[in-house]
Order: sequence, then structure tokens, then C-alpha cells
Amino acid sequence: MVQRAGSADLPLHGGRVPRWLGERMTKLGALIAEAIVQHYGRDEFLRRLAHPFWFQSFGCVMGMDWHSSGITTSVIGALKRGLTPLSGELGIHVCGGRGQHSRKTPGELLTIGDRVGIDGGELAAASRLVAKVDSAAVQDGFDLYLHGFIVTNDGKWVVVQQGMNGDKRQARRYHWLSEGITSFVDSPHAAIEGRQQGEIVNLADHRAEASRMGQLDLLSSLGPDRIVREIVALEPKRKTAAQPMLPHLVMPEHHDVREKDVDMKRLHGTLAAAADRGPQDFEHLLLTPGVGARTVKALAMVAEVVHGAPCRFSDPARFSLAHGGKDRHPFPVPLKVYDETIGVMKSAVLNGRLGREEELQALKRLDDQARLTEKYVTGPDLKEIVAGEFRHSHEWGGRSVFGWEMPEAETAAKRR
Repeated sequence: MVQRAGSADLPLHGGRVPRWLGERMTKLGALIAEAIVQHYGRDEFLRRLAHPFWFQSFGCVMGMDWHSSGITTSVIGALKRGLTPLSGELGIHVCGGRGQHSRKTPGELLTIGDRVGIDGGELAAASRLVAKVDSAAVQDGFDLYLHGFIVTNDGKWVVVQQGMNGDKRQARRYHWLSEGITSFVDSPHAAIEGRQQGEIVNLADHRAEASRMGQLDLLSSLGPDRIVREIVALEPKRKTAAQPMLPHLVMPEHHDVREKDVDMKRLHGTLAAAADRGPQDFEHLLLTPGVGARTVKALAMVAEVVHGAPCRFSDPARFSLAHGGKDRHPFPVPLKVYDETIGVMKSAVLNGRLGREEELQALKRLDDQARLTEKYVTGPDLKEIVAGEFRHSHEWGGRSVFGWEMPEAETAAKRR
């Protein structure tokens, strides 16, 4: 059943994703998507995309800035590039995007409808209605600039779109899911993400049905000029009760990942599972000195993105510890580790297509083990973990938008 899942604050950041990261996000995003489809089916993949906490964690595990609005643009872009060549096999199509690409969505849907035999016109109408609801019926101070529409061969879809408030340097992401939807104007959102910024006019809420009907009656009986005069007369006396607060994820302004942003119990469980299951299930990785064991830690977080229950994504920042972030937060992207993660996932997914699921099952065992060990395991604090990543960054091919990481000795010498 469609309902709001909550809200979250996304700081509005500029900049762009460098090619060296964008290409890797495209590969890893498509592989994670296919792994989910192989295990749980296309409908479940759509449900994941409609879950705002999972979506943020998905972007974090791919090395994007862990808290910024840019995750939305980069994830939709990576999925569009990565899944389009696989659309014939997976039956999943990604349309739209940012700016001018969002306006091409209806045309893309018509083309897909003709190709796979679904009603492209109905999908195009849905795309326009979704955008109209979040830009007109929900008046919350955010102007839409991104619209991503993901549809399957059987006509099911999810929409992820985002608006910005330039004055407050904030973004809000909206999630829609076609599953169970009966009305575009009666609480249709799967989720709305964004900091509460005062009173919100939400005419799409089911509680606003009387208001919607009343507005139509006023318009037909009084006419627009009379309505304007009545509003002017009432304005000084008007008092409106605030809507009840929904559960929301707050993505803070600070760039560094702090211990309060991470569920350390879960993180220690993930690291312990990698140490325990890694040597058994990924022995071939550990033949690469200094890289293999670290890659298993990243794989453990990827495994959770594939297999984890919704409740496990309440701290998206934790997933940034898989492959870091392009702005060196929490640490530079370890490209050797990232490439090895892609290699393992590619092998697992390709073998899964052939019915050989040993590697995909190994990933699931990592996730299962993490949940078991987190009940009792302890470990270093977050500062120690991040410091260790920086110490090995050069060795692991650390890179950010600021360039390649130097050996620690050279960095220390420059400081002196």
C-alpha cells in the first residue's frame, strides 16, 4: 500500500561526478541492481528504490558524497547508463534525469511502450501527474529539477524526483511507487525526503480531500476574482495548524562522517563478518597482498545493500565506509578496492545468470554473519577506522576530486 515513509534533510551541493568515479558507479550500480533482481525479482528492486533510506545507502556504497543532494542525480544517472544496455534481459528501463533530461521522460516512455508492448501513453501521463503533484499540489518551497522514472516490462514503476530550495541550500527528494496506487491526489507518495521547513501545503494528503472538493466548489460558484477578495479579507486572521511531523532522516551539514552518524554496533558486525567469512568464501581475493582483505569489508557492505532488511538502512553514512567518497569524506575512494569489488560482483552476477549461485550465496553468508556477530562483537572507534583508511590510501589507489593520495611519508614531509 502506498504511503509516506518519512523525510530527510539533504544539503544542496554543487559540483560534478568525475569520470573515473562515474564509470565505476555505473558498473557497480548495475551489478547490485541485477543481483537484487536475481535474488528477489524486479518488484523488490522497485520497492528498494522507493525506500529513501535504502536509496541513500545505495549511493553511499558507490562512493558518492554520503550526505549530499548529489546522490540523487548520480544514482539515477548511473542506473540509466548501466541498466539501459541490460533492459532487454532485465526488463527494467530508466528514463528522465536532471534538467532537460527530465522533460524528455514522456517521450522516452512512449518509445519504451511501443517496444515492449505496454501503454506508454498512460505511463507518460503518470510521469506528468507525478511531477505536477510534487510541484503544485505539494507546496513546500522546493522547485523540482530532477525526475527519474524507472519502469518494468509489466508496467510497474517507481519515480524518484528532487527539488531544491536555493535560499536555504537544501534539497528534498520525493519517492513514488506504482504498487497499490489508487489515486494521484490521495496520499500517493512512497516517501518524501527533506528537512521540515515550516508549514507545508500538501493537497495530495488524503486529509485534504475536503479542501480539494471545497476549492472546486468555490471556483465554480464564486469565480477567481471573488476568491481573491475573500483571501485578502481573511489573511490577517488566518491561522493554520501545522501538519504532524513524519519520521525523517536528517543528513547533516558537516562533511566529515562522525560516530553519531554511524551505528557502530552494525559496523563492527560487518567488519567481524568480513574477517570471519572472508578467508572461507573469498580465498582467491586474499592472494592479493594488502587489497583482498580490505575488499571483503567492502563486499560485506555491498552484501547488505543487496540483502538487508529496510530497518538496517537507518544510518546511510555507514555504507560510505565501503568505498569512501569523492571529496575525501570519510576517506578517498580506494580505486583498487573498488575495482576488485566490481570484479567479484561481476563474476557472481554472470555465474548467477547461468544458475551457478555459489558466489551470490557467499555474499549472502557475509550479510547473515554480520547480523549474527553484531550482537556481541566490539571493535575500534570510527576515528581509528578512518585513520587506518588514510594510512593505506596510497597503497589502495586512493583518489578524490583533489587528486591521487600520496604515500603517508610524503604527506607528513609536506606538512613540516
